[in-house]
Amino acid sequence: MNHPISFKLALVQMLVEGGRKAANLQRAEQRIAEAARGGAQVVVLPEALNLGWTHPSAATEAEVIPDGESCSRLGLAAQAHKVFVCAGLVERAGDQTFNSAVLLGPDGGLRLLHRKLNELEIGHAYYSQGDRLSVAHTPLGTIGVMICADGFARGQVVGRALGLMGAGLILSPSAWAVPADHDNTREPYGQLWLANYGPVARDFRLWIAGVSNVGPITAGPWAGRKCIGCSLLVGPDGKPVLMGPYGESSETVLYADVVLPPRPARGDGWEALWRQRA
Repeated sequence: MNHPISFKLALVQMLVEGGRKAANLQRAEQRIAEAARGGAQVVVLPEALNLGWTHPSAATEAEVIPDGESCSRLGLAAQAHKVFVCAGLVERAGDQTFNSAVLLGPDGGLRLLHRKLNELEIGHAYYSQGDRLSVAHTPLGTIGVMICADGFARGQVVGRALGLMGAGLILSPSAWAVPADHDNTREPYGQLWLANYGPVARDFRLWIAGVSNVGPITAGPWAGRKCIGCSLLVGPDGKPVLMGPYGESSETVLYADVVLPPRPARGDGWEALWRQRA
Protein backbone atom coordinates (compact mmCIF):
# COMPACT_ATOMS: atom_id res chain seq x y z
CA MET A 1 0.00 0.00 0.00
CA ASN A 2 1.34 3.44 -0.92
CA HIS A 3 1.96 5.95 1.84
CA PRO A 4 3.11 9.59 1.80
CA ILE A 5 6.89 9.90 1.91
CA SER A 6 8.74 12.41 4.07
CA PHE A 7 12.26 13.62 3.37
CA LYS A 8 14.54 16.58 4.02
CA LEU A 9 14.97 19.17 1.27
CA ALA A 10 17.99 21.51 1.14
CA LEU A 11 17.87 24.89 -0.61
CA VAL A 12 21.46 25.94 -1.39
CA GLN A 13 21.68 29.74 -1.59
CA MET A 14 25.26 30.04 -2.87
CA LEU A 15 27.57 32.59 -4.44
CA VAL A 16 27.77 32.32 -8.24
CA GLU A 17 30.60 34.26 -9.92
CA GLY A 18 30.07 35.16 -13.56
CA GLY A 19 32.31 33.18 -15.89
CA ARG A 20 34.22 31.44 -13.08
CA LYS A 21 33.19 27.86 -13.79
CA ALA A 22 35.88 26.11 -11.73
CA ALA A 23 35.17 28.15 -8.60
CA ASN A 24 31.41 27.80 -8.97
CA LEU A 25 31.54 24.03 -9.42
CA GLN A 26 33.86 23.60 -6.46
CA ARG A 27 31.50 25.68 -4.33
CA ALA A 28 28.51 23.63 -5.50
CA GLU A 29 30.27 20.37 -4.63
CA GLN A 30 31.06 21.69 -1.15
CA ARG A 31 27.46 22.76 -0.59
CA ILE A 32 26.11 19.40 -1.74
CA ALA A 33 28.39 17.70 0.78
CA GLU A 34 27.27 20.11 3.50
CA ALA A 35 23.59 19.53 2.71
CA ALA A 36 24.07 15.76 2.79
CA ARG A 37 25.75 16.02 6.20
CA GLY A 38 22.71 18.01 7.29
CA GLY A 39 20.48 15.07 6.40
CA ALA A 40 19.13 16.28 3.06
CA GLN A 41 17.96 13.75 0.48
CA VAL A 42 17.18 16.36 -2.19
CA VAL A 43 19.54 19.31 -2.80
CA VAL A 44 18.54 22.29 -4.97
CA LEU A 45 21.07 24.77 -6.38
CA PRO A 46 20.64 28.03 -8.34
CA GLU A 47 20.13 28.87 -12.00
CA ALA A 48 23.07 28.83 -14.45
CA LEU A 49 25.37 28.08 -11.53
CA ASN A 50 28.36 27.11 -13.64
CA LEU A 51 28.66 30.43 -15.52
CA GLY A 52 26.10 32.84 -14.09
CA TRP A 53 22.87 34.00 -15.72
CA THR A 54 23.38 35.98 -18.99
CA HIS A 55 27.15 36.05 -18.54
CA PRO A 56 28.84 36.40 -21.96
CA SER A 57 30.92 33.27 -21.29
CA ALA A 58 27.81 31.28 -22.28
CA ALA A 59 28.85 31.71 -25.91
CA THR A 60 32.12 29.80 -25.45
CA GLU A 61 31.89 27.88 -22.16
CA ALA A 62 28.47 26.18 -22.31
CA GLU A 63 28.70 22.39 -22.09
CA VAL A 64 26.78 19.36 -23.25
CA ILE A 65 24.50 17.55 -20.81
CA PRO A 66 25.03 15.02 -19.30
CA ASP A 67 28.62 14.40 -20.46
CA GLY A 68 30.10 17.89 -19.98
CA GLU A 69 32.31 18.70 -17.00
CA SER A 70 29.66 20.60 -15.04
CA CYS A 71 26.94 17.94 -15.16
CA SER A 72 29.47 15.14 -14.70
CA ARG A 73 30.94 16.70 -11.56
CA LEU A 74 27.54 17.34 -10.03
CA GLY A 75 26.53 13.78 -10.88
CA LEU A 76 29.60 12.44 -9.09
CA ALA A 77 28.73 14.59 -6.06
CA ALA A 78 25.15 13.27 -6.07
CA GLN A 79 26.47 9.72 -6.26
CA ALA A 80 29.10 10.23 -3.57
CA HIS A 81 26.55 11.57 -1.10
CA LYS A 82 23.56 9.48 -2.24
CA VAL A 83 21.28 12.49 -2.81
CA PHE A 84 19.12 13.90 -5.57
CA VAL A 85 20.63 17.12 -6.97
CA CYS A 86 18.75 19.75 -8.97
CA ALA A 87 20.93 22.45 -10.54
CA GLY A 88 20.80 25.11 -13.23
CA LEU A 89 23.48 24.78 -15.94
CA VAL A 90 24.30 26.59 -19.17
CA GLU A 91 23.99 23.90 -21.85
CA ARG A 92 25.43 23.50 -25.34
CA ALA A 93 23.36 21.34 -27.71
CA GLY A 94 24.64 21.39 -31.27
CA ASP A 95 24.77 25.02 -32.35
CA GLN A 96 22.33 26.15 -29.63
CA THR A 97 22.83 27.31 -26.06
CA PHE A 98 20.15 26.72 -23.43
CA ASN A 99 19.44 27.93 -19.92
CA SER A 100 18.86 24.45 -18.53
CA ALA A 101 18.33 22.59 -15.28
CA VAL A 102 18.98 18.97 -14.42
CA LEU A 103 17.69 16.57 -11.82
CA LEU A 104 20.35 13.99 -10.97
CA GLY A 105 19.65 10.82 -9.01
CA PRO A 106 21.58 9.35 -6.07
CA ASP A 107 23.36 7.15 -8.60
CA GLY A 108 24.55 10.27 -10.41
CA GLY A 109 22.37 9.58 -13.44
CA LEU A 110 20.29 12.17 -15.27
CA ARG A 111 16.61 11.86 -14.30
CA LEU A 112 15.28 15.02 -15.95
CA LEU A 113 16.52 17.81 -18.24
CA HIS A 114 14.54 21.04 -18.50
CA ARG A 115 15.29 23.92 -20.84
CA LYS A 116 13.85 27.27 -19.76
CA LEU A 117 10.65 28.23 -21.55
CA ASN A 118 9.91 31.75 -20.30
CA GLU A 119 13.27 33.49 -20.59
CA LEU A 120 13.33 37.25 -20.04
CA GLU A 121 13.79 39.23 -23.24
CA ILE A 122 17.30 40.30 -22.25
CA GLY A 123 18.26 36.64 -22.11
CA HIS A 124 17.19 35.86 -25.68
CA ALA A 125 20.59 36.81 -27.07
CA TYR A 126 22.20 34.18 -24.85
CA TYR A 127 19.79 31.24 -24.77
CA SER A 128 17.48 29.38 -27.13
CA GLN A 129 13.97 28.56 -25.92
CA GLY A 130 13.02 25.16 -24.54
CA ASP A 131 10.06 23.34 -26.07
CA ARG A 132 8.84 20.74 -23.56
CA LEU A 133 8.04 19.89 -19.94
CA SER A 134 8.40 16.64 -18.03
CA VAL A 135 8.37 15.21 -14.53
CA ALA A 136 10.51 12.54 -12.87
CA HIS A 137 8.90 9.68 -10.99
CA THR A 138 11.24 8.91 -8.09
CA PRO A 139 11.05 6.79 -4.94
CA LEU A 140 10.41 10.04 -3.05
CA GLY A 141 7.51 11.10 -5.25
CA THR A 142 6.93 12.91 -8.54
CA ILE A 143 9.22 15.90 -9.09
CA GLY A 144 8.95 18.65 -11.71
CA VAL A 145 11.54 21.25 -12.66
CA MET A 146 11.17 24.81 -13.95
CA ILE A 147 13.60 27.73 -14.02
CA CYS A 148 13.14 31.19 -12.49
CA ALA A 149 10.85 33.24 -14.79
CA ASP A 150 9.06 30.05 -15.86
CA GLY A 151 7.28 30.52 -12.54
CA PHE A 152 5.54 33.74 -13.62
CA ALA A 153 4.72 32.80 -17.21
CA ARG A 154 1.25 34.13 -18.02
CA GLY A 155 -1.38 32.33 -16.01
CA GLN A 156 1.36 30.39 -14.17
CA VAL A 157 1.06 27.99 -17.08
CA VAL A 158 4.39 26.21 -16.50
CA GLY A 159 3.77 25.45 -12.83
CA ARG A 160 0.18 24.45 -13.50
CA ALA A 161 1.20 22.13 -16.32
CA LEU A 162 3.66 20.41 -13.99
CA GLY A 163 0.88 20.09 -11.43
CA LEU A 164 -1.37 18.46 -14.01
CA MET A 165 1.47 16.08 -14.82
CA GLY A 166 1.38 14.90 -11.21
CA ALA A 167 4.26 16.80 -9.63
CA GLY A 168 4.14 16.83 -5.85
CA LEU A 169 7.26 19.00 -5.71
CA ILE A 170 8.45 21.62 -8.21
CA LEU A 171 12.10 22.65 -8.02
CA SER A 172 13.06 25.99 -9.56
CA PRO A 173 16.73 27.01 -9.81
CA SER A 174 16.69 30.82 -10.00
CA ALA A 175 18.79 33.99 -10.12
CA TRP A 176 16.85 36.73 -8.35
CA ALA A 177 18.46 40.13 -8.91
CA VAL A 178 17.74 43.72 -7.92
CA PRO A 179 19.31 47.08 -8.80
CA ALA A 180 22.45 47.93 -6.84
CA ASP A 181 20.59 50.62 -4.87
CA HIS A 182 17.60 48.45 -3.94
CA ASP A 183 16.43 49.13 -0.37
CA ASN A 184 14.94 45.93 1.03
CA THR A 185 13.53 47.65 4.10
CA ARG A 186 11.36 49.88 1.89
CA GLU A 187 10.62 47.30 -0.81
CA PRO A 188 10.90 43.80 0.67
CA TYR A 189 11.85 41.30 -2.00
CA GLY A 190 9.78 38.23 -2.81
CA GLN A 191 6.17 39.26 -3.45
CA LEU A 192 6.38 38.33 -7.15
CA TRP A 193 7.26 34.74 -6.26
CA LEU A 194 4.75 34.43 -3.45
CA ALA A 195 2.03 35.72 -5.81
CA ASN A 196 2.87 33.11 -8.45
CA TYR A 197 3.97 30.11 -6.39
CA GLY A 198 1.14 30.37 -3.88
CA PRO A 199 -1.87 29.79 -6.17
CA VAL A 200 -0.23 26.86 -7.99
CA ALA A 201 0.88 25.20 -4.76
CA ARG A 202 -2.57 25.63 -3.24
CA ASP A 203 -4.57 24.54 -6.30
CA PHE A 204 -2.52 21.36 -6.81
CA ARG A 205 -1.58 20.68 -3.18
CA LEU A 206 2.11 20.65 -4.05
CA TRP A 207 5.40 22.18 -2.88
CA ILE A 208 7.43 24.74 -4.84
CA ALA A 209 11.06 25.56 -4.03
CA GLY A 210 12.73 28.54 -5.72
CA VAL A 211 16.47 28.71 -5.02
CA SER A 212 18.45 31.82 -5.91
CA ASN A 213 22.16 32.54 -5.93
CA VAL A 214 23.81 35.56 -4.36
CA GLY A 215 26.56 37.92 -5.50
CA PRO A 216 27.14 40.80 -7.95
CA ILE A 217 26.37 40.51 -11.65
CA THR A 218 29.60 41.62 -13.28
CA ALA A 219 28.87 41.33 -17.03
CA GLY A 220 25.99 41.07 -19.47
CA PRO A 221 22.80 43.14 -19.74
CA TRP A 222 22.27 43.32 -15.97
CA ALA A 223 25.86 44.17 -15.03
CA GLY A 224 25.84 46.22 -11.84
CA ARG A 225 22.82 44.49 -10.36
CA LYS A 226 23.13 42.05 -7.48
CA CYS A 227 21.62 38.64 -6.82
CA ILE A 228 20.20 38.59 -3.33
CA GLY A 229 18.97 35.13 -2.35
CA CYS A 230 15.60 35.17 -0.58
CA SER A 231 15.22 31.51 -1.66
CA LEU A 232 11.66 30.41 -1.02
CA LEU A 233 9.72 27.26 -0.20
CA VAL A 234 5.92 27.34 -0.48
CA GLY A 235 3.82 24.52 0.95
CA PRO A 236 0.65 22.79 -0.31
CA ASP A 237 -1.52 25.39 1.43
CA GLY A 238 0.03 28.10 -0.75
CA LYS A 239 1.82 29.73 2.17
CA PRO A 240 5.57 30.26 2.62
CA VAL A 241 7.30 27.62 4.72
CA LEU A 242 10.68 29.33 4.75
CA MET A 243 12.55 32.17 3.04
CA GLY A 244 16.29 32.66 2.85
CA PRO A 245 18.06 35.82 3.96
CA TYR A 246 18.42 38.83 1.66
CA GLY A 247 21.75 40.16 0.44
CA GLU A 248 24.57 39.65 -2.05
CA SER A 249 26.69 37.99 0.68
CA SER A 250 23.93 35.89 2.24
CA GLU A 251 25.16 32.39 1.43
CA THR A 252 23.34 29.70 3.40
CA VAL A 253 21.80 26.25 3.22
CA LEU A 254 18.13 26.08 4.22
CA TYR A 255 16.41 22.85 5.28
CA ALA A 256 12.79 21.77 5.39
CA ASP A 257 10.91 18.51 5.85
CA VAL A 258 8.71 17.79 2.83
CA VAL A 259 5.92 15.20 2.54
CA LEU A 260 4.88 14.09 -0.95
CA PRO A 261 1.76 12.10 -1.83
CA PRO A 262 2.32 8.59 -3.18
CA ARG A 263 2.15 7.98 -6.91
CA PRO A 264 -1.17 6.29 -7.78
CA ALA A 265 -0.99 2.57 -8.41
CA ARG A 266 -0.89 1.37 -12.03
CA GLY A 267 -4.35 1.59 -13.53
CA ASP A 268 -5.63 4.17 -11.03
CA GLY A 269 -4.79 7.09 -13.30
CA TRP A 270 -4.23 10.64 -12.08
CA GLU A 271 -7.85 11.81 -12.11
CA ALA A 272 -8.55 10.89 -8.50
CA LEU A 273 -5.43 12.68 -7.34
CA TRP A 274 -6.34 15.78 -9.34
CA ARG A 275 -9.82 15.78 -7.80
CA GLN A 276 -8.26 15.61 -4.33
CA ARG A 277 -6.06 18.59 -5.17
CA ALA A 278 -8.84 20.71 -6.67
